[in-house]
Amino acid sequence: MATTTTESITTADRRRRGGAATGLQGIKHKRKRIEPVFLAFLLPTLVLFTLAITLPAVMGIVLSFTNSVGFGEFRFIGLTNYVAVFSDPAILQAYLFTLGFSLVTVIVVNAIAFLLAIALTSKIRGKIALRGVFVLPMVISGIVIAYVFSFLFANSLPAFATAVGFGPLEQSILANPDLAWVAIVVVTAWQAIPSTLLIYIAGVLSIPGEVYEAAALDGASAWRQLISITAPLTAGYILINLVIGFKNFLNSYDIIVGLTDGGPGTSTTSVAMSIFKGFNGGDYAYQMANATIFFVIAVVIAVIQLRATRGKAAL
Repeated sequence: MATTTTESITTADRRRRGGAATGLQGIKHKRKRIEPVFLAFLLPTLVLFTLAITLPAVMGIVLSFTNSVGFGEFRFIGLTNYVAVFSDPAILQAYLFTLGFSLVTVIVVNAIAFLLAIALTSKIRGKIALRGVFVLPMVISGIVIAYVFSFLFANSLPAFATAVGFGPLEQSILANPDLAWVAIVVVTAWQAIPSTLLIYIAGVLSIPGEVYEAAALDGASAWRQLISITAPLTAGYILINLVIGFKNFLNSYDIIVGLTDGGPGTSTTSVAMSIFKGFNGGDYAYQMANATIFFVIAVVIAVIQLRATRGKAAL
């Protein structure tokens, strides 16, 4: 009798497990199903992305192994263009400037934007209006901003420095090979801070107010709250801004063209500028090799950033 009861329980348990497994399979099957309407919206975007981005990129990589000038006949020459890129001092200088400029600018932009986000989410009067004022540079064209600041650096700032007797700025810093990059960092940061600021404001506002109230009751100072609460809880937003910002600064072009056009000499020539100038100069395949190397470097940097912060920052 006991044996029969045990067998019945075992059989019932198997059926129950089988039913549960069947239910899970049904759920998995249901989750895998994609509505046709989603595909209908995805397909045009996928086609446009392939035609506008993927296909030209693949064609460019292929042409980097040729002697093409951008049109007409060409022949494959192997790694000749890549060897030439690595031995070109002008290209190496452009990479050093671009990486250094991007690193300094991403630090400046994120530090200022984060502090502004703290200020514009605190209990101050007119903070909504101030947010609108601070995001205005984001909607102005980079080349327009560059020409305006070029006039300021070349005329207004030297005139003011002369009036107050500050010698180092009596001449335009745009003509100084050692200081021209500072002007580029200032102008780039002025335009980039608003978009970074908006992301930080969203991050700070996502933190429950009760957390700060509890910290204040425990006697935590404003600095301690910033270090122990705000910074850790907005780490995901910091990561996003660092990765996106660094990637954007690597591709800087319009502001540099408007301010210095790569000068004095080639001291502020970025990789993007060298690539575009090479296209106009007939070095199409050579600069495609340069662009391919630059793309690989940007991807490697992004992967390193993501791996270094994986698990430490999550929205």
